Amino acid sequence: MYSIEFANPGLLYLLLLVIPAIGWYIYRHNRVQAELQLPAVAPVKQVKRSFRIYLRHVPFVLRLLVFMLLVIVLARPQSTNRWEDETVEGIDIMLALDISGSMLAGDFSPNRIEASKDVASEFVVSRPNDRIGIVLFSGESFTQCPLTTDHAVLINLLHEVRVGVIEDQSTAIGLGLATAVKRLKDSNAKSRVVILVTDGVNNTGSVDPLTAAEIAKTFGVRVYTVGVGTHGTAPYPYTDIFGRTYFQQMEVEIDEPMLKQISSMTSGAYFRATNNQKLKDIYAEIDKLEKSKIDVKQYSRKYEEYRIFALGAFLLLLLEIVLRTVVIRSIT
Repeated sequence: MYSIEFANPGLLYLLLLVIPAIGWYIYRHNRVQAELQLPAVAPVKQVKRSFRIYLRHVPFVLRLLVFMLLVIVLARPQSTNRWEDETVEGIDIMLALDISGSMLAGDFSPNRIEASKDVASEFVVSRPNDRIGIVLFSGESFTQCPLTTDHAVLINLLHEVRVGVIEDQSTAIGLGLATAVKRLKDSNAKSRVVILVTDGVNNTGSVDPLTAAEIAKTFGVRVYTVGVGTHGTAPYPYTDIFGRTYFQQMEVEIDEPMLKQISSMTSGAYFRATNNQKLKDIYAEIDKLEKSKIDVKQYSRKYEEYRIFALGAFLLLLLEIVLRTVVIRSIT
């Protein structure tokens, strides 16, 4: 982005001297006006005015401009539009999101799955320089979006996530984590991360969660686990034989010891989200933790830009001298 900064900005206050200078010039000009009494003005009206009369104020204006340009030169204008970024490897992040039927519970607004999608979208927007992907899991798992920097497409796909996309509504946490790690294992990024969001207990799948954590550890993938659900009970929807939907209070079961072990094994962290705001706070905390993992340096080389102002002052001064000594030399 183009911008001008001054090394000595305090000197710009000298420009205020222009105001009293203009006042003094007007006062002096009025004092030195000559008076001539004539019996009639008709003869004077017939006298043509020389164009030099209209130029009598120009030297003063040019002196003011020269003074202002010299003040700017002394303030040392510097351009900062030439930004240079150190090339560093960014972060690759896979969002592993549980879409089992229990994610429709109403202890979040409007429910767990929609709250998770909204907060995840905000997280994606806050990471414009990272590659991010999405893995969905319930009884099975699949990649909704591979790693990409096209966050607009990513967010659109995230908004399309629905409970019921996978028929098996059980929870295969290990399989979901293994699929996310598979997407990251060949990455050359400086930091590789999985954010695993679930509200239940691993009860199916061909891969044990701790085995998936061992695989993540082997490939240097850090896993942040997020347990979603209030403490105690939560309203879960169910549909009767007539297609009517009701809510009933059911106990919230989250395998926290297992989720904590996964995060501990991979040098990550475990978080418990009990409401929408807490979920936002967790993503904000993960955002801070991962930004501290890489050292991104950005700097700019400042270039002195006083030359154009000095040249302008010189040319205006030269013009003022020519006008005063050649064009209007006879006008005082």
